[in-house]
Amino acid sequence: MNGTPSRDILPRKLLMAGIGASVVLVLAAGAAFYYASRYSQAERKAASDGAVTVTIAGKSCEPNALTVPAGKTVFRIVNTSDRAVEWEILDGVMVLEERENIAPGFTQNLTATLEPGNYQITCGLLSNPRGTLHVTAAAAGTQTTAQPSMKAFIGAMAEYKVYLAGETDGFVTATNDLAAAIKAGDLAKARALYEPARIAYAHLLPIAGQISDLDSAIDARADYFEKKEQDPAFGGLHRIEYGLFAENSLEGLAPVADKLTANAQTLADRIHDLRITPAQMISGAAAAMDRFASAGAGLDEDRYAHTDLASFDASLAGVQKVTDLIAPVAAKTHSALIERIGDDLVVLQKTLGKYHRADGYVPYSTLTEDDKSDLKKQAAALAADLGKLLETLRLS
Repeated sequence: MNGTPSRDILPRKLLMAGIGASVVLVLAAGAAFYYASRYSQAERKAASDGAVTVTIAGKSCEPNALTVPAGKTVFRIVNTSDRAVEWEILDGVMVLEERENIAPGFTQNLTATLEPGNYQITCGLLSNPRGTLHVTAAAAGTQTTAQPSMKAFIGAMAEYKVYLAGETDGFVTATNDLAAAIKAGDLAKARALYEPARIAYAHLLPIAGQISDLDSAIDARADYFEKKEQDPAFGGLHRIEYGLFAENSLEGLAPVADKLTANAQTLADRIHDLRITPAQMISGAAAAMDRFASAGAGLDEDRYAHTDLASFDASLAGVQKVTDLIAPVAAKTHSALIERIGDDLVVLQKTLGKYHRADGYVPYSTLTEDDKSDLKKQAAALAADLGKLLETLRLS
C-alpha cells in the first residue's frame, strides 16, 4: 500500500505535462490560424480594394517600379525585413506621402491622391536604391480630387512662412551653440544644449516632408542606416545625442556638429523660397503626430537622452500653429471637425502636463508602457482628424 502512491505520481505528472503541452500546442495552432486567416483576409481585401502591394526586403522593395493611374490609390506596404522601415513617395526632395515605423513582419496601408508624373519611392534603409512610381493620366470619366482656390488661405500661408523663418533662425542659433560647446570640449554644456536644439527642430516637423533630404541629414534615427549607430552615414542630431548620452563622449562629434550647423543654415536659406500650401501644412501636421504615434518599442526618437516628451511637446506646438492658422477658414464649413481637432490638442496637452516638472519633462524612459500607449493613441487620434480635415476640405 505504501508503494502505490509513489508508482502513481510519475504517470500522473507525465499525464499533466502532456495535457499542458497539448494545450500550448492548441493555443499556438489557434493563434497561428487566427493570424493566418487575418493575413489571408487582408490579402483578399487588399486585392478587392485594388490596393497596390509593395514588399520591402533588406536591400530593396518589390516591385521596384510601379505604374498607377492618377487619382486615389491604396498602397499596401509589407515589411519582410528584420528592422522597422519607412516607405515614402517623393517628388524630388519633397515627401508627398509616407508611412514610418513599419515593424518587421507588419503591414500598413497608405492612401495617396496623385497627379500624373514621375515620382520616387524609398525602399527601407536610406542607403538602399530608390524605386520609381509612374502616375499616368486618369481614364476618361474618372475624376480626381480638385484643388480649391488658395485665395482664402493666403493670409495663413504668409503667416506660416514668417513663423517658419523665425523657428529656423532659432534652430541655426541652437545648433551653433551646441557645436561650439562640442568643439570647446565641454561635455556637460553640450549635453545641456542638445535638448534646445532638438526642440527647435521639432517645431519644424510639419514641413519635414518638403525638405526630406535635409530632414534625413538632420533628424534620421540610427534604424534607417545599415550599420545603425556604427554606420558612417549616421549623423545629425541623433548621432550627437548618441555620443553625448550613450557614449558619454565628445570623440568624433566635432565634424558631425559642423555638418549639422551647415545643414541648419542650408535649411534657413531654403525656407525663404519654400512654397507651402494649406494641404502640405495639414498633411505635414498629421505626419508629425503619426511619427510619434507609430513608433514601436525601442524605436523612440530620443532613446539616448530620453527627452522624447520635450521633443513631442515642441512638435505639438508646431502642429498647434498650423491648426491655429487653418481653423478660421476651415471652421466656416467644417466647424465640428475643427472643434474636434481642438479637443484632441487639449487632451494631448493635458496628458503631457502630467509629466512636466519645474525643471522640464520627466525622462520618457520613466513612463509605463500604458502611459506611452495612451499618449500614442491620443497622437494617433489627432493625426486621424487632421487627415479627415485634409480630405473634407478637398485639399488632397
